[in-house]
Amino acid sequence: MLGPGLLRGTRGFFMSEEQLIREERERRIAELEARLARRPRSPLRAPVVLVGIGVAVALLVMQWREVRYFFSPRTPLSLGAEGEYRYPELVSNRYAQLHGIPTSLGAYERDGDAVFVLVGLRDSPFVVRRPALPGEDWAPGKRPPQPDQRPFAVRGRLLAEEDARRYKDAFELLRVKGEVQPLEGRLWIVIEGQRPGEDLGRLAVTMLLVLVIATNAWFLVRGLRRPAPAANSAEQ
Repeated sequence: MLGPGLLRGTRGFFMSEEQLIREERERRIAELEARLARRPRSPLRAPVVLVGIGVAVALLVMQWREVRYFFSPRTPLSLGAEGEYRYPELVSNRYAQLHGIPTSLGAYERDGDAVFVLVGLRDSPFVVRRPALPGEDWAPGKRPPQPDQRPFAVRGRLLAEEDARRYKDAFELLRVKGEVQPLEGRLWIVIEGQRPGEDLGRLAVTMLLVLVIATNAWFLVRGLRRPAPAANSAEQ
């Protein structure tokens, strides 16, 4: 009789010890949670997050025209040929095609090892940026050759003059020569070879910026929802 009674008492002793350990663990967890809740918000966190969001939004706005072109229709606008251009169909930042007779003079630029020619289409508001053809080799400091004078067709990204400020010097040069005719005071440029849906690197940058904005906004909302230190002190 003594043995079984002692066994039951020992079992009860071990069960009580396990319960004490469990209660102590729960108490420690509750203390840690309370300590985290009482941790004051950093006064610099919200301003820093807002600055990060602002910078990312500004960069995203700068990329917006590129994003729009990436998702624009891949069927080109058909703008016609010399003497029959369809000016009412002009839309900036669209894929387009046209045919024309090149102007006698053009502007040259070098991008790395590649040479590009900016040549107008006679009696039109169009300027075309295309890779240099054989016989159009040019090196900085040397007199540029005359652009190839054969009529040609081109497909590429169509931009109004105000959307292509990078080429303002070429626009001005061709204006002065008088072989292009601005339409309602502006010229248009076709950048050969730029097609919608191809610039995956630009799209990746845009997605990264969106992710940065969303992450920072989540941290900002989370920080603002945390109870203020004064309120937690009053509760204690």
